[in-house]
Parts: sequence; structure tokens; C-alpha cells
Amino acid sequence: MTQPAFPDPAGTWNRRFAEDGFVFGTAPNAWLCEQAGVWRPGQRVLCVADGEGRNSVWLAAQGLAVDAFDIAEVGVAKARRLAAEHGVDVNYTVSDCDAYPWPEDAYDGVAAIFVQFADPAMRERLFGHIRHCLKPGGRLVLQGYTPRQLEYRTGGPPFESHLYTEALLREAFADMEFVELREYEAELAEGSGHRGRSALIGLVARRR
Repeated sequence: MTQPAFPDPAGTWNRRFAEDGFVFGTAPNAWLCEQAGVWRPGQRVLCVADGEGRNSVWLAAQGLAVDAFDIAEVGVAKARRLAAEHGVDVNYTVSDCDAYPWPEDAYDGVAAIFVQFADPAMRERLFGHIRHCLKPGGRLVLQGYTPRQLEYRTGGPPFESHLYTEALLREAFADMEFVELREYEAELAEGSGHRGRSALIGLVARRR
């Protein structure tokens, strides 16, 4: 039987998030900031595997009603403190992707930023949950690394099977309308976790 790439994900992330400071910084992801205009204040958005809260807190500060979850209770505790410091309300849950309740047709938006801990089987389940929890017309904003990231080694998992290609995303979200799908390279400065030249792909898609 093949061993999972990350055999103890909760423990791994709890140990990483227990370090001083914020592993990925406190500023929101640049792709998310660029694309967040697809949502209007008051709309309901879910942040998937939100870590220490940098993206959920920023979205809440834009006037969105934000739910967020992460597998690591240490990360969620830091996210709650960050939200309190910024004076915003976010509904946080400690959960992995399979256990999260995923209410159907509930969200105007989903933010899935670097959720590349997921192996192909988990990724298929996760992407299915994302599609079904969006309302008709709801929009997904997603960013990840492409296989070329294995050359840069500036963040992300060292497993090609966990990385995204344009073809993979087109197939995974074939029943959605693609607003934007772009492969590009950029210099990231997101804490110590994502730093340096990076091979990226960004997606914005709308549920029909």
C-alpha cells in the first residue's frame, strides 16, 4: 500500500504554525486581492484550509461574511487572534477537508489558495465539495503551483502529483464557466513559507 505523502497532516501543520510569527505572513495572497472584486460586500465566502487566517481576515475586512476552516487547531487559534486584532468577525472551524460539512448551494464564493497538500484522490473530493457548496453564479478564486515549481523550490509540496496544470483545472471544473485561467511566474514574499521566484497558476470560475 502506498504511504500518503503527508502521513500526519494535522500534526505537521500544528508544528509549523507553532513557530513564532506567521509562516505565510499576515498579508493576503496577491492573486486573491487581484480577483476579490468578483464578490460584493455582504456576500458569503468560504476560505478553504485557511491556515493562520491571512486571507479570511482580509476578506472579512472587505465587508464579506466569511467562513474558514483548517485542519490545524494551532493555526485556527492564530487566525482568531488575527481577526480580533483587525476587528473583524470570521466563523472559524477546525476541520479537515473531508470532515467539513460543506453546505450545498450556500456560498457566493470560495477562496482556495495553495491547498496543495491534497493528493489526487483527496483533490478530486475537495474540488467536488467546492463546486457543490457554491450557489449558482458563485465564484471560485483558486491559486496553486505548477509542476515547474519543483525547479524553484520556493514553496509548496515536493510532489508533482499535488501540483496543478491548466489541463487538470479545466477538467476538474469543466462544468463551470472559466472567467480567467492563467499560468505565470512571480516573485512571492508570503512569510517564510512562500518566498522567491514561483511558478503559479490562477483560476477564477463561476458556477453555472
